[in-house]
Amino acid sequence: MITVISGVTSKQVLADEVITILNTLNLDGYFYLGYPVLGGMDGKIKVDALLVCKQYGMVIFDLDMSSGEEDENKISLLDELYNNMEARLKRYRYLSNRRKLQVPINVVSYAPRYRRGGEDICISSEALEEYLKNLSWDESENYYEKLLEAIQMISQIKKRGNRTNLQSATSKGSKLKAIENQISCLDKYQSKAVIETIEGVQRIRGLAGSGKTIVLALKVAYLYTMYEEKVIAVTFNSRALKGQFIQLITNFIIENTNEEPEWDRIKIIHAWGSKNSEGLYFNFCKANNIVCYDYMDACRKFTRNEVVFDKVCQEAVETVVNPKILYDVILVDEAQDFSKYFLQMCYLSLPKESRMLVYAYDELQSLDNKNVDSPEEIFGYNNGKPNVVLDNSNGKAEDIVLSKCYRNSRPVLITAHSLGFGIYRKKETREETQLVQLFEDKKLWEDIGYTIKDGVIKDGETVTLYRTEETSPGFLENHSPINDLIQFRKFDNAYQEAEWIVEDIEKNLRDEELKYQDIMIIHPDPKVTKSYVSQIRVMLMDKKIKSHIVGVQTTPDDFFQEDSIAITQIYRAKGNEAAVVYLINADICARGINLSRKRNILFTALTRSKAWVRVSGLGEDMEILIHEYKRIKENNFQLQFEYPDESQRKNMRIIHRDMTQNELREIKKSNYNLADFVLKIQKGEIRKEDIDETTLNMLKDVLRE
Repeated sequence: MITVISGVTSKQVLADEVITILNTLNLDGYFYLGYPVLGGMDGKIKVDALLVCKQYGMVIFDLDMSSGEEDENKISLLDELYNNMEARLKRYRYLSNRRKLQVPINVVSYAPRYRRGGEDICISSEALEEYLKNLSWDESENYYEKLLEAIQMISQIKKRGNRTNLQSATSKGSKLKAIENQISCLDKYQSKAVIETIEGVQRIRGLAGSGKTIVLALKVAYLYTMYEEKVIAVTFNSRALKGQFIQLITNFIIENTNEEPEWDRIKIIHAWGSKNSEGLYFNFCKANNIVCYDYMDACRKFTRNEVVFDKVCQEAVETVVNPKILYDVILVDEAQDFSKYFLQMCYLSLPKESRMLVYAYDELQSLDNKNVDSPEEIFGYNNGKPNVVLDNSNGKAEDIVLSKCYRNSRPVLITAHSLGFGIYRKKETREETQLVQLFEDKKLWEDIGYTIKDGVIKDGETVTLYRTEETSPGFLENHSPINDLIQFRKFDNAYQEAEWIVEDIEKNLRDEELKYQDIMIIHPDPKVTKSYVSQIRVMLMDKKIKSHIVGVQTTPDDFFQEDSIAITQIYRAKGNEAAVVYLINADICARGINLSRKRNILFTALTRSKAWVRVSGLGEDMEILIHEYKRIKENNFQLQFEYPDESQRKNMRIIHRDMTQNELREIKKSNYNLADFVLKIQKGEIRKEDIDETTLNMLKDVLRE
């Protein structure tokens, strides 16, 4: 079956005629419209359409609506397309056998208004169909996947993990190389997300590890080559993503066009910024001459808490009048970390006639327990009609879900989801539900790659969910036994925990042929990360292993170093990945107030891992997590739970809600006063008869609920 990927084109009518023909030929492959762009000696050449399929290899289409006859200019254009594509493909050694390219490059012009056709010029659909039927490719079995990889520029991703001098075929380093080599090409949903372009808002939803950041970087490269006059902004919450985006976008553009990007047309900027660094919020405020807050100013006005950035964005959006156009296109990564006001600010920074805004997110990775609102809620209404409705029924990929996970193995991902939702958690009180949180949209389970094994996703019903090879490729887990893929360890004190972690890291570097950049240590609480990891850093130094705390010993933009282990708090870990992830002091996420946020931290930390996970913590709270993991294993890495009804979901949202510092202080104060009150009754300092009857009855009613 042919998958159609519709890029930017002004030749849709002819393209539809070609697609109709292709659909009659029972082909297996991709038809790209308005893709790719070839870098030639005389500048960029935009390809009208490209077919890549197992039966024919490659067919480049020139779609010509003009009236004319075969002439030298047309032949010259076809030759130029051929020569530039051949030069591009020959850069990939894996597509050649010695000097001979193993991929047939066919170039044809479909020009139905021409009076006379030629060898490579078809003037009717019948002629084009006949032309295609005469093509063949004997080497497709060996080269088809490699050809797709080259066309989609996935080799640039593989270069980042280049590994040489591996001695042991069974070491973690060799296993990691094998994993990286098997991630060969984009799936059809990723391809659509990269190439299909909307003259409006586009939403990309996907699991951690589904390739959202890669997709956005590829999309920037595509938009950059297609729209030479547009200024494109890329923004994000985690500053460590900046280096990733710069590297990826640079490599993709060079591979596509043979030219360095013009950075005055691409702005890779943090969401907030400061007086000394560019940020989307700062640029918006300055351009519109409204009050602008850096972090310290914002904390002084709105108090220091998790929603302080939301507050400054809200003020900016509600203050601005006739907002200035700042960019032509904005792409937002990690949108789950932003309020609707930030996305509104992005929307207002774009031209009214073409508000090209792309935002990508994974709802469960929100560390502040935010839910991404519906497009209608975010972008508002005009005369009773929503400004933005994302609907794929018009043939455009306005709302794309990436269901396949390319980073985390099936056991790691399901463990992360189970801990994140509290699937196998023991209830702490009679009133609460077992689950901590759940997707409000029941359909989302299947959208993100889960299959129903038993039951139904319905209020009050028990359901069992699992992941198939289609959405969780087997090569991500088959390289190592389960007990090596995932380990949970409990220790009596932090010294013992540090000792075990350091010994394991030393073994990974010395015996398992891993690099420093393959290892990440994550602490869940930014407030105590520096002090908690001090023992680990001392022990590492004793073994002559360097380490650095990201954002403390380095700038926030620098995450990994070639000769130093990255240690990070959870907020800086987002958007990054490593072969081995050590989540330390995990016990603090097992229970207590703000449990939704704590469980999201567990999910986010575990899903940073490309292969192996080590979760450690102290005392009884760590036993809670170990017990949950044992239940996950016993259930063969499937999610089995009773779907809560509306009242249970409401109760769940109340009990495990994310509370502000003011709320926490009030609760602490109330608990102290209540404990003091009970103690005085026990001591006889206050008698039951001293309590007025109304208060006593209210207390009885509350405790009885």
